[in-house]
Amino acid sequence: MAIYEKTASRFRGKFDNLPEGHSLVNLGPSHPATHGILQNVVQLDGERIVDTEAVIGYVHRCFEKLGEKYDYNQFLVCTDRMNYVSTPLNNIGWILTVENLMQIQVPDRVTYVRMIISELSRIMDHIICQGILGVDLGAFSGMLHMFHHRENIYTIIEKLTGARLTTTFCRVGGMERDIYPEFASEVKMVTKGLKPALDEFRDLLLRNKIFNERTAGIGGISAEEALAYGYSGPNLRAAGVDHDVRKDTPYMLYDKVDFDVPIGEDGSVLHRALVRAEEMYQSIRIIEQLVDNIPSGNYHADLPHIFLPEKQKVYTSMEELIYHFKIIMHGVKVPVGEQYFATEAANGELGFYIVSEGEKSPWRVHVRRPCFWFYQSFPDLVKGGLLADSIATMSSLNVIAGELDC
Repeated sequence: MAIYEKTASRFRGKFDNLPEGHSLVNLGPSHPATHGILQNVVQLDGERIVDTEAVIGYVHRCFEKLGEKYDYNQFLVCTDRMNYVSTPLNNIGWILTVENLMQIQVPDRVTYVRMIISELSRIMDHIICQGILGVDLGAFSGMLHMFHHRENIYTIIEKLTGARLTTTFCRVGGMERDIYPEFASEVKMVTKGLKPALDEFRDLLLRNKIFNERTAGIGGISAEEALAYGYSGPNLRAAGVDHDVRKDTPYMLYDKVDFDVPIGEDGSVLHRALVRAEEMYQSIRIIEQLVDNIPSGNYHADLPHIFLPEKQKVYTSMEELIYHFKIIMHGVKVPVGEQYFATEAANGELGFYIVSEGEKSPWRVHVRRPCFWFYQSFPDLVKGGLLADSIATMSSLNVIAGELDC
């Protein structure tokens, strides 16, 4: 009774005077299917959901305010902790925003590597989403099968960045370090193994009769409603809206590579899964067009006042020592102005808005994180449905808690 009263007090008015036979329960955060952080207050009539409230705000870490204190390269550690399933995509989105504000043109070598890592990260993210969706519905084999290939991608990222999860990938003006000699061959080996694995995963889970019966027509949303809620990414495309930032407002070299944008129909759990499955094939297709053509050259722009010089040169050259001192002590000075730049992250449009007053830190930072928008729609998606179906719906949205609050 105490739990009921505590829950009801938080939503005084909405859940007052429940009809006889109705119950009020917490679906999360202490529940395996809510992954330890998402609380949903649910009004039930038996197994049928009458009403619900999604609680947002458990992991607010003031990243946007931290961005006003950190310098532009230091803020990468915050972007790591937004969508921590595919951190390089967040890192690249932030760096591209800063570089656009500074009007920096990086070498093609940098762009090629950034795109390859972006698409590998997208595959990693979708593997997690698809695998967890299967686990939440009782199908564990698919996740185990795909995690081997996800680990192979992690190995490449670890060798390139020195970290597996919080990569802090890239720097303003380039990358922290150049690619290692076996990078291209290892990427090709991983993508070659991914293709048959994705075929098997499709047969194992997506074409499974039980999985289809549990997901078809469940948790659907129309194109109009999805747009009204601010959907983007795979969840928006599953509802039938042909929108992909990589196609509609191309950045890096996405207008130079050939790939398709998979579109669903009814925005249901099944169609979200099918869209993400096809997107992994398309990511492999993009990588294959890039990996054999990585240009030679430097891994950063020739901007000594922005990019730290090599350590050996600092030890032997007074000029390089001065540049090193200036960057470390005074930071990278970004011109006065403002910039919004969006990229297609794994969950949708990830946008960073920066206001600069010419100092080493932004005056204001705002993050447009994809998960925040579609998690708001969760009550509408599950209302009238069964409690068991709400688990599948939540899982298919791919809500990453670190991306909810900034």
